[in-house]
Amino acid sequence: MVINVMIKREVVGFRANTVEKTGENRYRVWPNEMPADLHKVRPHQPLNRNLDHNWQQALLKTSSERRIAVDVTLSGWQEQLVLTMTCEDGVSVTHTLDGEFTEANQAEKALANLRDGVTKLGQTIYYAREVQVNLPPLFVPNSLLNQLRRETAEMLDEARLNAWQRGTRKPVSVPPPVYPETHLSFLANVYNHKARAFYQRYGVQLIDAAYEAHEEKGDVPVMITKHCLRFAFNLCPKQAKGSIKSWKATPMQLIHGDEVLTLKFDCRPCEMHVVGKIKNHILKMPHPGSIVASVSPDDLMKTLPKRKGA
Repeated sequence: MVINVMIKREVVGFRANTVEKTGENRYRVWPNEMPADLHKVRPHQPLNRNLDHNWQQALLKTSSERRIAVDVTLSGWQEQLVLTMTCEDGVSVTHTLDGEFTEANQAEKALANLRDGVTKLGQTIYYAREVQVNLPPLFVPNSLLNQLRRETAEMLDEARLNAWQRGTRKPVSVPPPVYPETHLSFLANVYNHKARAFYQRYGVQLIDAAYEAHEEKGDVPVMITKHCLRFAFNLCPKQAKGSIKSWKATPMQLIHGDEVLTLKFDCRPCEMHVVGKIKNHILKMPHPGSIVASVSPDDLMKTLPKRKGA
């Protein structure tokens, strides 16, 4: 781990592999290399850890991988192997493999190979939860055992798909719900006909086009944020004494080069509105999602007629 400590207003860091807990919030640390100024540390100066190797290794491991538990049972006799897989949802399949399997010379090693062979499910969506080998110590080539395991896992995939029942949608409520507003401004971001039809289905009568449609050419709020510069500058009317009727904040301006944005304040919901006007060069650009906007310059050059002699 890496530990740092403040020494005369400077942060000094060092590595330590050995740490011993001596009490509550008290540790004894052995640095790998003693920093030159460590003896200047004041007594009871707190130490801070900014790198934990074990924690970093834990984060690098796969922790969100979702796999399905299966119970595996291998049985049979010398002429046939029987492999059964049952997933955690109760779906079960059984597959057989015919052959001439002889008893192995090393019984313990043979049983271990059989157990390992049917539990290697790393390339599938399953993992072996319980494994039972109800079989004498037979010698089974790894190629045949792998084939039996793969085919059984594929059968389980198909069986799970066949057993899955698609959920049903809730019935449409009658009468349909009514949207609380009958007029939507451009802030609702209704840009395509699908969105417009959705709101009209639920009672909205007047729908303004989204800002991307280039129909709002005057000063409009381009951003509404809870972060308020008046509050940051201790100029919030709510902090002043008085009744709520006196809460009135005059607008401010943000100036960056030639850009001027007006800040308007809605104090009741504690919102700051950044007001601006769409630029002329943006108005000349094609609308997002239009055919013209999706054509690259190279494709556009291909549509031009070829010059004579070229």
